[in-house]
Amino acid sequence: MTQNEVLAIFGTNVQKERQNKELSQETLAELAELDRTYISSMERGKRNVSLVNIVKISNALSISPSKLFEGIGEIDG
Repeated sequence: MTQNEVLAIFGTNVQKERQNKELSQETLAELAELDRTYISSMERGKRNVSLVNIVKISNALSISPSKLFEGIGEIDG
């Protein structure tokens, strides 16, 4: 699995959880105290997210941070 694949899967997981809770990107950003553009680029797999922000996002979604890592395996090389 490449780094880009990891970022894409993570972003997709965030997007699915957000949509399951019927939250907009803007609402999630407000709850997580992040910018909407940050959420957007993360969901598109364009941003390498810090550990602190992963915790903020998972708290805003009321889920365990581990849920956002589902489907992610080892990085190649």
